[in-house]
Amino acid sequence: MENWITEFMNDFGYMGIFLLIALENIFPPIPSEVILTFGGYMTTRADMTIIGVVIASTLGSVAGAVVLYGIGLLLDVKVIERFVERWGHILRLTVSDVHKANSWFDKYGSWTVFFCRLVPLIRSLISIPAGMSHMSFWLFLLYTTSGTLIWNIILVNIGAAVGSSWEDIVGYMDIYSNIVYAILALLLIAFVVLIFRRNKGKV
Repeated sequence: MENWITEFMNDFGYMGIFLLIALENIFPPIPSEVILTFGGYMTTRADMTIIGVVIASTLGSVAGAVVLYGIGLLLDVKVIERFVERWGHILRLTVSDVHKANSWFDKYGSWTVFFCRLVPLIRSLISIPAGMSHMSFWLFLLYTTSGTLIWNIILVNIGAAVGSSWEDIVGYMDIYSNIVYAILALLLIAFVVLIFRRNKGKV
């Protein structure tokens, strides 16, 4: 996949970066680390600038995030409630749990969107609960753009700084991603255990 991504960026320049980053937000398995660090490297040997790569990648990120936000709006909390009413007993989830989660996002969602833009995988998926909670679209755009801009500036500049060694940075980012995924998995397990114990205590 990395070879295809770098060839696409070589062929289409800024537009290629925009399209790839937009897709990366909708389909997280596409690695933004490769796109951004290679984009930074391209500024050292092609007619491209760091500012141009950052702008193209940020616009692409926001475009992809808006698509997922729209999907979240279509899902809506009511849809999740109906799903939980029918299947929630399997996971020991109740409609009350959905309401609590939605209330939590209403209270902390803005900063959650901002900080999650700096976390692999979650940086894309956070747009869906933002849409589901009907978070203000303009506030969503503000925090999404701000967090994404920081992420893009860091990786593009690193790619430009290391030049042809940009692939080494991708390797380090893979380690970072794996650590994040392990932490998320542990948090998910802890959450499921907590829900299980709480509901068991009610029986």
